Amino acid sequence: MRVRAMIATSIAAGPDRLLRPVPALPVVMALMCLLLPSWALAGAANCTKVIRVYDGDTLLLADAGGKRRLIRMVGIDAPETSKTKGEAGQPFSGRARRHLAGRILDRCVQFDAYGDDRYGRLLAVIHLEGTNINLEMVRLGLAEHYGGRTPEGFDRRPYRKAETAARRSKRGMWVQGEHYRSPLDWKHRR
Repeated sequence: MRVRAMIATSIAAGPDRLLRPVPALPVVMALMCLLLPSWALAGAANCTKVIRVYDGDTLLLADAGGKRRLIRMVGIDAPETSKTKGEAGQPFSGRARRHLAGRILDRCVQFDAYGDDRYGRLLAVIHLEGTNINLEMVRLGLAEHYGGRTPEGFDRRPYRKAETAARRSKRGMWVQGEHYRSPLDWKHRR
């Protein structure tokens, strides 16, 4: 025996008429068709898109209105890219940038903001589909945890733990062993 979900609707033909059953599925489908465009528009209106990846920890976001914001991924320090044409960047800087771009470029992301740094960049944790991208970069050995001062309310413990695991496993830049230089040391070598 087949059971169908039914929705009762009233027909305004007089008091002697009873409620007539209407199949639920067509009614639900019709309502979804009416509401779907507004769901799609709401998602697009809330989209904050990554429009440029500068290196393994710096990117540019744009909201649906076109407002742009330079982001410094809080809690991590990725290998330094070259700032001078023809000069090599730090080992693994290209890999870190390529991984980050491949993961989030032209995608809608969410972020937790922690205020601006001294250069006017917004310090933020980037999330894509529930994944903490900052932490992912450290887990993959494409960034170290940031050892400097972090904003109030930011918990650096998961980043330290992820870095320790990546070092032990010699993931990413940690394969360099004793030849590894932190991004901070690399910047000050000049």
